[in-house]
Amino acid sequence: MTAVAASVDREAPRLTELDSAIGDADHGSNLQRGFAAVVKTLEAEPPGTPGAVLTMAGRQLISTVGGASGPLYGTLLRRTGKALGDADSVTADELRAALRTGVDAVAQLGGSAPGDATMLDALDPAVEALATSFRAAAEAAGQGAEATVPLQARKGRASYLGERSVGHQDPGATSSALLFTALAETAEQEAAK
Repeated sequence: MTAVAASVDREAPRLTELDSAIGDADHGSNLQRGFAAVVKTLEAEPPGTPGAVLTMAGRQLISTVGGASGPLYGTLLRRTGKALGDADSVTADELRAALRTGVDAVAQLGGSAPGDATMLDALDPAVEALATSFRAAAEAAGQGAEATVPLQARKGRASYLGERSVGHQDPGATSSALLFTALAETAEQEAAK
């Protein structure tokens, strides 16, 4: 979560720029505020298990991030954390299965599917690619985010633009790619120790 927060902090201006073309121009600043609150809570009260970390992060995002991003990211992390349960450590396969639960919950909450030009366009292929590696998941998420450019948004604020949403990269898919890049970088750093 600390790596995600640092990445969001770095990329907040870009996320806001992407959102200014098709949304409220607040995606970067909203996520920046939310993940800063996550890090502050982690430092003050560090949870004891991976599942508890994600569940706490999800709750924090729901309470601090405005718009649709708070509930969507909050749902992703809370459902993933709950699926991990109270285990002290998790395998890559267990994380992949838990993330699938979280991504499915996001799809249900948003009433969306891959191809709708939403965060699912990055999340769905990333979870599938986790079967290969964390780096493959990060690459799949990035490619999924880029693949939203030619799509017409069918959900969220961008859908109000109709055909004018075509040609713009979805900010939610872009921030979702940051999540998987941070996961890959963290996994690689841990493996190098």
